[in-house]
Amino acid sequence: MKNLLSIILALILTSAFCYSQNKQNKQNKITFIVLTPGLDSASTVYVAGNDSSLGYWNPAETKLNKINSSSWTKTFYFNPGQEIEFKFTKGSWNTEALTNAGTVPPNYKLNVRNDTTIYFIIKKWKDEISQVNQIQYKGQITGTVEYFHDMKGEGIKPRDIIVWLPPSYKTNTTKRYPVLYMHDGQNLFDPKTSAFGIDWQLDESADSLIKAKAIKQIIIVGIYNTSDRSIEYNDTKLGHDYMNFIIDSLKPFIDKNFRTLPDRENTATGGSSMGGLISLMMVWEHPEIFSQAACLSPAFQIGDIDYVRRVHDYKDLKKPIRIYVDIGTVDLDSRLKPGSDEMVKALEQKGYKLNTDLEYFVAKGATHNEAAWAKRNWRYLEFMFGKNY
Repeated sequence: MKNLLSIILALILTSAFCYSQNKQNKQNKITFIVLTPGLDSASTVYVAGNDSSLGYWNPAETKLNKINSSSWTKTFYFNPGQEIEFKFTKGSWNTEALTNAGTVPPNYKLNVRNDTTIYFIIKKWKDEISQVNQIQYKGQITGTVEYFHDMKGEGIKPRDIIVWLPPSYKTNTTKRYPVLYMHDGQNLFDPKTSAFGIDWQLDESADSLIKAKAIKQIIIVGIYNTSDRSIEYNDTKLGHDYMNFIIDSLKPFIDKNFRTLPDRENTATGGSSMGGLISLMMVWEHPEIFSQAACLSPAFQIGDIDYVRRVHDYKDLKKPIRIYVDIGTVDLDSRLKPGSDEMVKALEQKGYKLNTDLEYFVAKGATHNEAAWAKRNWRYLEFMFGKNY
């Protein structure tokens, strides 16, 4: 009997190994070799990109393996036909790799076709540039912004806040304004602080729409992310701590220091990718605080994330909220799109109606980055703050 059990166990282990090997064999092996002449011995090189194995753009998630003092490597497996985008850092976007000319590079891109080894030579890093204006960025801040540094919340890391004020704020001193709370705040207005050197241009979009009288004048609060972004923007304890920080600490601070319309009807939230997920969570779980959410390229249902089920399983009365969802069709967005489709179906089953309190836009050919989201700013701004609403 003991021998029979041993044989069965061996067969199970062999089958599992073969399955793993077969699965891996169906994928293409991509090996990065990064040469870093002059890098100090205390530093570590990371890769960040648009796949879970690349940390979903978390700059401190995926370490490369050190070969020697100036060489790093790591091997990944991707599906044939998958397009990956990535960059290299020393653990944060303030230490990302630059071009030899000292500029912020666009994302590296690779369409996976076969087993490939790719070599990179990195000689300059962002933190080694002594003056920020030595780095070439596209764009600038339009309008008036105010900064608040190292704001603290219980259970989460401190973070900076940037507040964009509408054109009439300084001149019409009796007027009060709706507020839009946006995640990934460093990427919204200023290319110098944006993780990829290109911002959302949300300041330009809002300023133009306001001056064209297409939307109400609004205040936009940008909440910087931290290295815990992927956990904070998720249905985790840290995610709920992050939401509580916004509700219990940040919103009261903004309402006290700026002329806001603090009621739920004039309070909205928005973000992209994991920021799109946390935006829906905030309006869904706290409709007494937020009335609207904009969810761009949202991670509603992918990997071990499934917030669609949370909405689907909800049995109570329809919540008094409005939701904007959009998604591209290329790269990571193509993998996120099924989750967006399912979320919209779940919301429709709960009584939300397209073109009324639910908007869903599919941006054909659009990918998963700041430039793509910048092109769609006007859509959610008009949906949430349009003069006809």
